Amino acid sequence: MKKLKEIWANRKVRFTVVSILYVLWFVLWTQNLWWLLGLVVIYDYYFTRYIDKIYLNKYRAFKAKHRSAKMVLGWVEDLLYALVVVIPLKLYFFGMYVIPSSSMEHTLLIGDYIFVNRLHYGPKMPNTPLSFPFVQHTLPLTEDTPSWLDWIRYDYKRLWGYSTVKNDDVVVFNFPAGDTVALFQPNRTYYDLIREQGREAIYNQSKVIYRPVDKRENYIKRCVAIAGDSLQIKEGIVYINGKQQKDIPGIQYMYVVSTNGRQLGTMLFDEMGINTDDVQFNPNYNVYYIPLTEEMREKMTKVSEVTGVERYINYNKTSDAAFPHRPGLYPWNEDFYGPLWIPKAGVTITIDATNLPLYERIIKNYELNDLRMDGETIFINGKPTTEYTFKMDYYFMMGDNRHNSLDSRFWGFVPIDHVEGIASFIWLSITPGKSIFNGIRFNRIFNEIN
Repeated sequence: MKKLKEIWANRKVRFTVVSILYVLWFVLWTQNLWWLLGLVVIYDYYFTRYIDKIYLNKYRAFKAKHRSAKMVLGWVEDLLYALVVVIPLKLYFFGMYVIPSSSMEHTLLIGDYIFVNRLHYGPKMPNTPLSFPFVQHTLPLTEDTPSWLDWIRYDYKRLWGYSTVKNDDVVVFNFPAGDTVALFQPNRTYYDLIREQGREAIYNQSKVIYRPVDKRENYIKRCVAIAGDSLQIKEGIVYINGKQQKDIPGIQYMYVVSTNGRQLGTMLFDEMGINTDDVQFNPNYNVYYIPLTEEMREKMTKVSEVTGVERYINYNKTSDAAFPHRPGLYPWNEDFYGPLWIPKAGVTITIDATNLPLYERIIKNYELNDLRMDGETIFINGKPTTEYTFKMDYYFMMGDNRHNSLDSRFWGFVPIDHVEGIASFIWLSITPGKSIFNGIRFNRIFNEIN
């Protein structure tokens, strides 16, 4: 040990080790040769100390002379140090998010704070590096002031990770349909509003803004189908490449719960872990519509007031809300959907007027081609074509709360350049409406997310 300390005391050894680690991380991993300039700073720190002599010593002398400014400058130093440490950790290694809705119940609950592993798929580099730290798209205390400047914009780039997106991963991603937002209803997709009210009506009553990929809302869903898969939903059950999706304990389906005329109390819902905001009651028929897991369904059948528990299935096979919003061509809904092939990078398909609605948003919005139709002829970048080769992988995401989730069934595919990371574990969980002092759900803390 003494010998190692003597070796490490040598400045040349320390410089060599630090430089190698720096090059491996900041140059090779990020694939950015500009980071080589940092070796000059490292060399100066260990040998020449020019930065100390020219700048830092003057700064220290200024603080010593102006004692009234010393405390303020100390706070600034601490803040800058925190930013220098935290921002790279958030950018390269992990993110932390809070679950705002019930779309992933019962796997994830409202008020769960989750740790997202960015290394798993490889960190996605920001498209807009000039932005206010730690906010998504809007400056604090404002309603519509963007948190970023678009003076510099980068194309999609992902660093090396140790895995790829797999079937049934719980994934955090930027909301694809969140590229355009009508500010008078920011929680609804611009494209739904256009279909309902028309473009002119939207622009007449609201400011409409565009958000780059990395500044779109963060969503969390389960990846039920990966690039190259064929997906179909029959009676609410997901089939991938003809095989039923594996059993996932947290998945909830909507059930019709009949009673003997007596109403079910909120105490029962709390005991069973049912989100009362998702419960609907029809007093005319004494029935409840309640999302339940299989375990919860079994418990519900044993409640004395309950006379029947039957899974709800939407047999109306046509829904304007279902992607690709062409019920005449694709009479799908949330329980009967597909078959649908998920695009894979490098694969060429035949396109025509029938299947173009499935992939036109990919061709035009995600892969930035000029797309138009003249009669039955499709033009891409000005050339008539009957084929298209995809540039990126795509995924189909669904919430575990199958009848209360805004997911790919309603807005389509998630491109790989929107994927942020994999949800890893819950590091804190607080019951909605309660404080950290009386609302912590200790049984959920550090639970792995599967």
